[in-house]
Amino acid sequence: MSGPAYETIAVDTRGAARWITLSRPRVHNAMNSQCIRECRQAVEEAGADPAVRSIVFTGAGARAFTAGADISEMVDYGPNKMLTYNRGWLGLFRDIEMCRKPVIAAVHGWATGGGTELSLACDFVLCTEAARFGLAEINIGVIPGAGAAVRLTRWLGRLKAKELLMLGRLVEGREAVELQLANRCVPPGELREAAQALADELATKAPLALGAAKASVNVGADSGFDAALEYELQEFLRLFATADQKEGMRAFLEKRNPIYRGM
Repeated sequence: MSGPAYETIAVDTRGAARWITLSRPRVHNAMNSQCIRECRQAVEEAGADPAVRSIVFTGAGARAFTAGADISEMVDYGPNKMLTYNRGWLGLFRDIEMCRKPVIAAVHGWATGGGTELSLACDFVLCTEAARFGLAEINIGVIPGAGAAVRLTRWLGRLKAKELLMLGRLVEGREAVELQLANRCVPPGELREAAQALADELATKAPLALGAAKASVNVGADSGFDAALEYELQEFLRLFATADQKEGMRAFLEKRNPIYRGM
């Protein structure tokens, strides 16, 4: 999967996990239009591959997950050109959220601007103590334009969202966990192992049920209460038409480990 097909990312498979590594280390893995397109293609390919059970995003080098958008690409854009450009960011984040497979962000170093927005779209966020989250767009005269204000408000509440957006301060790894921007903070040398261990654990779960759980949470967060309950019920019922449901329950009764096939 890696090699000539991509120029700004590296893609490889470890176990049942598809790793997407943002690879522009000279600019702290800042993401330009090409990088966004390649990430969307890699997510689509991973989503369609039955052998892939989860996706992991990380950054090349020791200094950054991603510093977000490549400012040099957009500095002279006007509103019309920025609209086209930002549709790519919005599309990437929706691709991640709509993917029926778990997506993990393994965050080290700088994860500012679009880096924090990318992590907000993922299902799990692991970070190091030296990670730096933040939405500092206010310091260059703009705001995030790919959903951060909406996601932060729904995730953290109005007060904390406004604090992060309007002050533009950085948040280190341990504080990110306290704020619920990340699930867990690990020592720098253990990040990749921790992300792979999480991916390996997810690979033992029924993939169709994982997709249903992810979709139920995401839809439930954005819907009215009654509509969310009905959506969850329908996801639950659909699983009873799958071989994995039969395998999981029979394995439970037979006191053995289930073998899930995503069917």
